[in-house]
Formats: sequence, structure tokens, C-alpha cells
Amino acid sequence: MQLHSKALEIKAIVLDVDGVLTDGRIGYGGGSSDEIKFFNVKDGHGINMAMRAGLQVGILSGRAAQTNRTRAAELRLDFIYEGMKDKLVGFKLLLKERGLSGKEILYIGDDLIDLPPMRESGIAVAVADGVAELDSVADFRTKALGGKGAVREAIEWLLKEQGKWDSAISRYMA
Repeated sequence: MQLHSKALEIKAIVLDVDGVLTDGRIGYGGGSSDEIKFFNVKDGHGINMAMRAGLQVGILSGRAAQTNRTRAAELRLDFIYEGMKDKLVGFKLLLKERGLSGKEILYIGDDLIDLPPMRESGIAVAVADGVAELDSVADFRTKALGGKGAVREAIEWLLKEQGKWDSAISRYMA
């Protein structure tokens, strides 16, 4: 199936956190639970545009962290599944609970743990600095690095493929 045809079936975007929404670095403050991550504002705006265009967007992370939950709440994400060491189990749970099929998912990943759900997704995207093994399943690789606009790039591509981009940016262009 052509990539454009696959894009038309996408109803939800599933994002990894560390290495996709962030550059993969994790810092710790004074307390053991004071985790520090940096998220890209442009990625966040892209997520908001995707949700306004009718797409579900959420997180599937191998790690559980308050910073993930804070960012998810700030963006009003549709779902968050964290602490999923076996991401395929988490992915299947997400599909069941959200009433979706794998072909309706665009999944963005960066590391080996993302391979199983990427194989099951309608469109699999690897961030520019993701591991080489993702190329065996990825439909494309972003030019932007994880945490540096890769999510925004993939969302812009999807909205353009679905014919929703002009509508998504119209409020800014008037």
C-alpha cells in the first residue's frame, strides 16, 4: 500500500517520550524524584494542531516519570501509557482501550524497544537520530532529531497527506 493511502487511515499518533519528545537526556535535581527533561515547544504546537484536526495523540513510554505526566497534562493528550517495558503489550492494550486498529496508528520511535509496536503500526516513523535497526520497519526517518522538532515534522507531513494542513494553519494565516 502506498504511503499516502496509509496516511489517510491514520486516526491516532503514538509517541515515545525519551528520544522522541525529548533528546533522550535525563537529569536529576536535588531529590531522587526530581527528574528533568526538556520538551520542544514546536513539537507541542504540532501535537495541538494534530488534536484540533481530529487525531488522537498520546504517549507510550517504557519509563514512568512525573515529567511525562506533567507534559501530557499540559498538552491535554488523549492517553498516556507509561512504565511499559514491553511496548508491544502496551501498544495492544492501547489499541483495545481506544478502539483502534494498528493500521490506524502513526508511531514515532527512536530505539529498539520501539520496534515491536512500529511493526504493528500503519505508519512507523524513526527520528533522525534513532538507531539504525529501525530502518527495517520505518516508513520514513525524520530530518529533525528527537526532541528537536521530529514530532512536529512527522505531524506536518501527516496533516499535509490527509489534506488537513491548510485548515490547521488557517487561524495563523488570516
